[in-house]
Amino acid sequence: MRRAVVRNLTLWAVGGVLVSVGAAAPPSPTRSAERATTPTGAERAAATTEKVPVAVGHGGAVASVDPDASAAGIEVLRKGGNAVDAAVATAAALGVTEPYSAGVGGGGYFVHYDARTHQVSTIDGRETAPRTADSGLFLENGKPIPFAEAVTSGLGVGTPGTPATWQSALDAWGSKRLGTLLKPAEHLARDGFTVDATFRSQTESNEKRFRDFPASAKLFLPGGKLPVVGSTFKNPDLARTYEELGRKGVGALYHGQLAKDFVRTVNKPPVDPASGRVARPGDLSLRDLASYGVKRQKPTKTRYRGLDVYSMAPSSSGGTSVGEALNILERTDLSKASKTKYLHRFIEASRIAFADRGRWVGDPAFEDVPAKELLSQRFADSRECLIKDDAVLKSPLAPGDPRRPTACGTRGKAAPTTYEGENTTHLTTADKWGNVVAYTLTIESTGGSGITVPGRGFLLNNELTDFSFAPASPAVHDPNLPGPGKRPRSSIAPTIVLKHGKPVVALGSPGGATIITTVLQTLTGFVDRGLPLVDAIAAPRASQRNAAQTELEPGLWDSRTKASLESIGHSFKRNPEIGAATGVQRLPGGKWLAAAEKERRGGGSAMVVHPTD
Repeated sequence: MRRAVVRNLTLWAVGGVLVSVGAAAPPSPTRSAERATTPTGAERAAATTEKVPVAVGHGGAVASVDPDASAAGIEVLRKGGNAVDAAVATAAALGVTEPYSAGVGGGGYFVHYDARTHQVSTIDGRETAPRTADSGLFLENGKPIPFAEAVTSGLGVGTPGTPATWQSALDAWGSKRLGTLLKPAEHLARDGFTVDATFRSQTESNEKRFRDFPASAKLFLPGGKLPVVGSTFKNPDLARTYEELGRKGVGALYHGQLAKDFVRTVNKPPVDPASGRVARPGDLSLRDLASYGVKRQKPTKTRYRGLDVYSMAPSSSGGTSVGEALNILERTDLSKASKTKYLHRFIEASRIAFADRGRWVGDPAFEDVPAKELLSQRFADSRECLIKDDAVLKSPLAPGDPRRPTACGTRGKAAPTTYEGENTTHLTTADKWGNVVAYTLTIESTGGSGITVPGRGFLLNNELTDFSFAPASPAVHDPNLPGPGKRPRSSIAPTIVLKHGKPVVALGSPGGATIITTVLQTLTGFVDRGLPLVDAIAAPRASQRNAAQTELEPGLWDSRTKASLESIGHSFKRNPEIGAATGVQRLPGGKWLAAAEKERRGGGSAMVVHPTD
């Protein structure tokens, strides 16, 4: 279980009812000169909390997978920070307690709602390939190298985008200095957090890889052994890295000694010679890091049941795929549908959306991505007519042509969906002024590349393995092949839903390609099926990604609905856990509801600044 027990937090006090800071307007984006205050012993002793999946109250809200991380964000809100400030503090803390899912060595996508302007904006902080990369990046002798070998290598490491995302968000919408917001995570890394069964299990699943890299073994296998549940895990190297970033700014990762350490580790992975492991070198340069930039871009927008649904535009396929599926489902009254019909329609809409994303979505700097057309209701209607209530579509399904849609038409040949790693983390924040953030960040696989930057306390990503190693079908154009400076396609879909320009709900999830189906199912459960947000998140999930079989969690695998769907023609395989969502919901009277998982990853951590009954 994921930190399901009471934990001793090393952050500032957050237990019980927190004091709400009164103000009439959001703080100015101008950076204040405040200095962080180190918590006293009494504050640390009081800083204990249970991990709970739902919280309601005033003053703002934070939902993440981890109570230490949620507590960091809540403390920022309590001290007058806004939702962006809280998101950065929470993300930095997740880099400590969830180092196998996220960290400064990775990237992500950031979606922001501005209560002052009622505008939704996004930051694409996706990692990029080296300038020397080409479509054959993962080919040897004309054939793709084994996926696992690409993961544990320098070859799969992209230029990180997370630190640049933090600074870009703070420059645009924040109210506090980065150094201040990194302090909770810095303290947490230095003082340590309590190891739970999930952290130990994730370490154990990476043990063989970690032992082959001395820096990883030293950090994650203290004394040469797996960390013991209940023990305190410390990362002083990461604490120093955060302190340096706070003092020098994120440019330290892109220009300074830290950049040199990063590049050296990528290009000459520090593997133990006695291990026998062949860790392919990367070809990342200091120029690659120095030239990296996030992309500020417009979100995708889909109208659904009178609501405006905003998410990430390409390079992520999250916004276009969720949006297309919602448009397909718009014609069906899911609120009155039986459970079997609801899931059948959900599965088929997902299948179609994945068929279309595989053909059309890649990095728009390299590919002609018809995002607007993919999100048109006309195109959705041309695809929706493929769905029959008494039959199941066959995968791989051929894509449609969003530029020239024809009723029930397809274009070209079908290609299967390529594999994506399933580990990431998502956080959602809101403040007392009504600003909202949905932010998903990642280092790709659980444990990323398995390679720790020596003396720096964080793992390298393996995000470039999200590229297609080779076309899924030689006869079908693949928009997701590697290229110089190219961003690999993602499925990340942080989502904010508005009604009349004001927030209704915001959510997102980890899970590789299952992110799209998780967000889609949670949204339709909340909007169409009338489930409370925490129950929409907890509902057993299905995931169809243009594959022969649909994945089902145990709650559906063992249900009568499964047999009903099989009688139509569906085929299933079991997946023990799909995604790990978090969200916030705006309630009347200025209240916020924070929601997280009840059980997945051991349950999430939902907190509000000033709880109410």
